[in-house]
Order: sequence, then structure tokens, then C-alpha cells
Amino acid sequence: MLPEPIRNAIDVASNAVWGPWTMALLLGTGVFLTIRLRFVQVTHFREGLRAMAPAQASGAGTLSPFQAFMTALGASIGTGNIAGVATAIVSGGPGALFWIWVYGFFATTIKFCEAVLGIQYRKVNGERLSAGPMHYLKDGLGSPKLAWLYAVIAGVAALTTTPFTQPNSMAVVLQSQFNIRPLYSGLAIAVLTWLVVIGGVKSIGRAAEKLAPLKVGLYLAGGLIVILTHVAQLPSVFSLILREAFSMEAAGGGALGVGMMAAMRYGIARGIYANEAGYGTAAVAYGTARTDAPVKQGLQAVMEVFIVSCVTSTISALVILASGVWTSGSTSTAVVAEAFNTAIPTVGGWVVAFCAFLFGYTTLIGWAYYGEQFLEYAFGLRITKPYRWIYCGLVVFGATGKVETIWAWGDLMNGLQVFPNLVGLIGLSGVAASVLRKPKAQEAQVSTAAPPLA
Repeated sequence: MLPEPIRNAIDVASNAVWGPWTMALLLGTGVFLTIRLRFVQVTHFREGLRAMAPAQASGAGTLSPFQAFMTALGASIGTGNIAGVATAIVSGGPGALFWIWVYGFFATTIKFCEAVLGIQYRKVNGERLSAGPMHYLKDGLGSPKLAWLYAVIAGVAALTTTPFTQPNSMAVVLQSQFNIRPLYSGLAIAVLTWLVVIGGVKSIGRAAEKLAPLKVGLYLAGGLIVILTHVAQLPSVFSLILREAFSMEAAGGGALGVGMMAAMRYGIARGIYANEAGYGTAAVAYGTARTDAPVKQGLQAVMEVFIVSCVTSTISALVILASGVWTSGSTSTAVVAEAFNTAIPTVGGWVVAFCAFLFGYTTLIGWAYYGEQFLEYAFGLRITKPYRWIYCGLVVFGATGKVETIWAWGDLMNGLQVFPNLVGLIGLSGVAASVLRKPKAQEAQVSTAAPPLA
């Protein structure tokens, strides 16, 4: 348990990082890239749907394109889509969902660029592969110092956020539904994470390929049952979302614009936590794909953000709002379980608990690889094995931590890694736009020209 002054300092720092300037930078980057790429998320949407289907793998890489897509989807559809959205609604009000949608629309182009640049600048040497923003910051932007800084911040973020936020949300719902002590949950989750993480990226890819579709399908089915049970409330819910998104005062009254700023702050912060666009992690996941088609992986990234921001996050928010439990005093995964129980007594909570476990587990194993890539770049291969053991060990501490402090720390660290990554995306947006416009034959030639590992 952290002392009160440290918890307060984390809250202050988190709020500072996620001030109006950060929200403006994220939205501004998304708008800029959307215009630069000529609304790729709209004009290439059908191609994106087709790109999600498993296909023959060809080209340099470690995972099949479908495994890379599932690893990215599995990592981004974590408990942030359940607990993160829930805390956004509870803390920022119903209007937070509107800002999740807004950021999600523009975030598709951010993630498209991350995926394309991840393949464009990755380094391959036989079985070894290294990909991520640090490579396009160094080789594309020509800034090795910024690349190293990003790798360190992102590596520390992966090591000290995901092993805390994901197990914490998993433990909360397991305790609320099955009365399992967080310590026991943490130990079990740590062991299961170790079993996959210790095997490296191929083991992670195989697990994600099987678990990601299962968790999405199950959660959507349960969520739709809850929404249909409260379907009469939907018109008033949507009206409430739009009204509160632009409210000029907080729920209990207050200064001009406070309600809107809270909705934006929590909507965008939890929106990015849910879809991960801006973190740079997509460059790592999609950069592993055995493919000669960067644009196809970029379109998969577009669909990933669409699924996260417009499907799973919306389901979470609507079940909370339509059932009315968002004002019950509960938070995190517990409030979602409460919402499911209003339509499917007892079993609904079990469904949320199982989904939260799958959501958190796939995110844990996906982010383990992200952090490994970042820290290997900064400190070399000698850090790999110690990192994997420390990562799994921290899961136990995450499961037993305080919910609000855990998420504030996650916001702080993930917010810090956004800044250098966005510099790279803006600076190299012309490269992504050029790849998008190239004929497929030229695209294949470009993507297979990845530099070897040093």
C-alpha cells in the first residue's frame, strides 16, 4: 500500500499529463493524419473488413499477419474496454462515451501510420526481429536520442502499468463475483502469464490467435442481451450522452465548462487506454507480421481501433448507462458485472468475470512482448530474461493495489510515451501517405527492404 502523499502525487502528475494540451495534441494529430491520408478510415473501410480474414503469409517477419492482428487486438482489447470505460463513465459522466467515439474515429489514422511505419522501419535478422517507434524515430526521423528516450519510457510504462492495471481489474471482479481474495487471484494470473510469456513472441501469437476472437464474441453476446433487456432506455441514454458531452457544469454544479472538460479528459484518456492509438505499440505488433503488404496491416489496425472504440467500449458504456448502475457507487469491472446481473442474474456477473479474465490475460501477454522490445532496444538482449520474470512477478502486486491509484499511474506513464511517438508520426506522415498511394507491387518492394538488425 502506497503512502497517501505518493498517491496524491501520482494523481496530480496524471492530471497534469492529461491536461487540455495533451487532448488537443492527440485529437489534432488524428485530424491532421486523417486529412493527410485522405480519410483512409472511410475510403478504405471495406478493404479493412476484408483484411481481417486470415490469409497466406509471405515476406519477412515472425508471426502470420492474422496472428499479428490478433496479438494487437488481444493486447488493446483489455480490461480497459471494461474497467477503463466504466471508470470513464463513473468519473467523467455519460458524455465521456461521446469523446471515446470522437477520439476513436481519428485514432484509426494514428494506428494506421504506426502499423505501416512499424513494418517500414523494422529490422529483421533471421529469426530475430525488432520493431517499434524507436526504429522509425531513429532511422526515419533521424533522431537516435528521441528513439532511446521513447524506448526507455515505453519500456518502463509496459513494466509498471499493464502488470498492475490488468490484474487489478481482473481481481476486482473475481472478488465481487466469487469472493476470491485478490492475492490468490494475483498469484494464479502471474503463473498463467509466465507460462506464455516465457516462450516469447511465437507463444504469445499462438495464444492471442485463439483467445482474442473468443473473448470478443462472448462479451458482445452478453452485452447485447443486457442492452436488449433495457432497450426502452436507449433513447434517453443517447440523449444523456450527447447532452453531458457538452455540459457546461459538473453533475453537482460547478464552474463553467467543468462537466465538458471532465468528459473529454476521461473519455480521451480512457479512449486511448482502450484502443492504444498513440502509444506506438501497434508498430511492435504489426511489425512482427510475415507480410509484404504494409497497407494491409495498416487497414487491420484501422479495424482494430473500430472494434475497440465503436463496438466493445460502446457495449460496456451502454450496459452501465441503460441499466442505471453507473450511479450505484461501484467502479471498475464490478460496476459492469452489476449491470450484467440486472439482465442475467448471477450468470451475468460470471460472464463479466470470465471476459475480464480473458481481456486482461491477452493484454498482459501482448504488452509483455511490447515492453521486451522497448527495453531490448535501450539496454540490449541481456535484459530479456530478467524482464520476463519481473513482469510476471509484478502481477501479484497489481492485483492487490488500490483501483484509483493503479489507473492514475497507468494514465501517467502511458501519457508520457505518447509525446515522442506523435513527433515521429507527424514527421513521417508523408512516408505513410506515400506507401498508401503506391501500387501493390511497389508496396511489396518497399516493405521487404527492411534494414537488418545491427
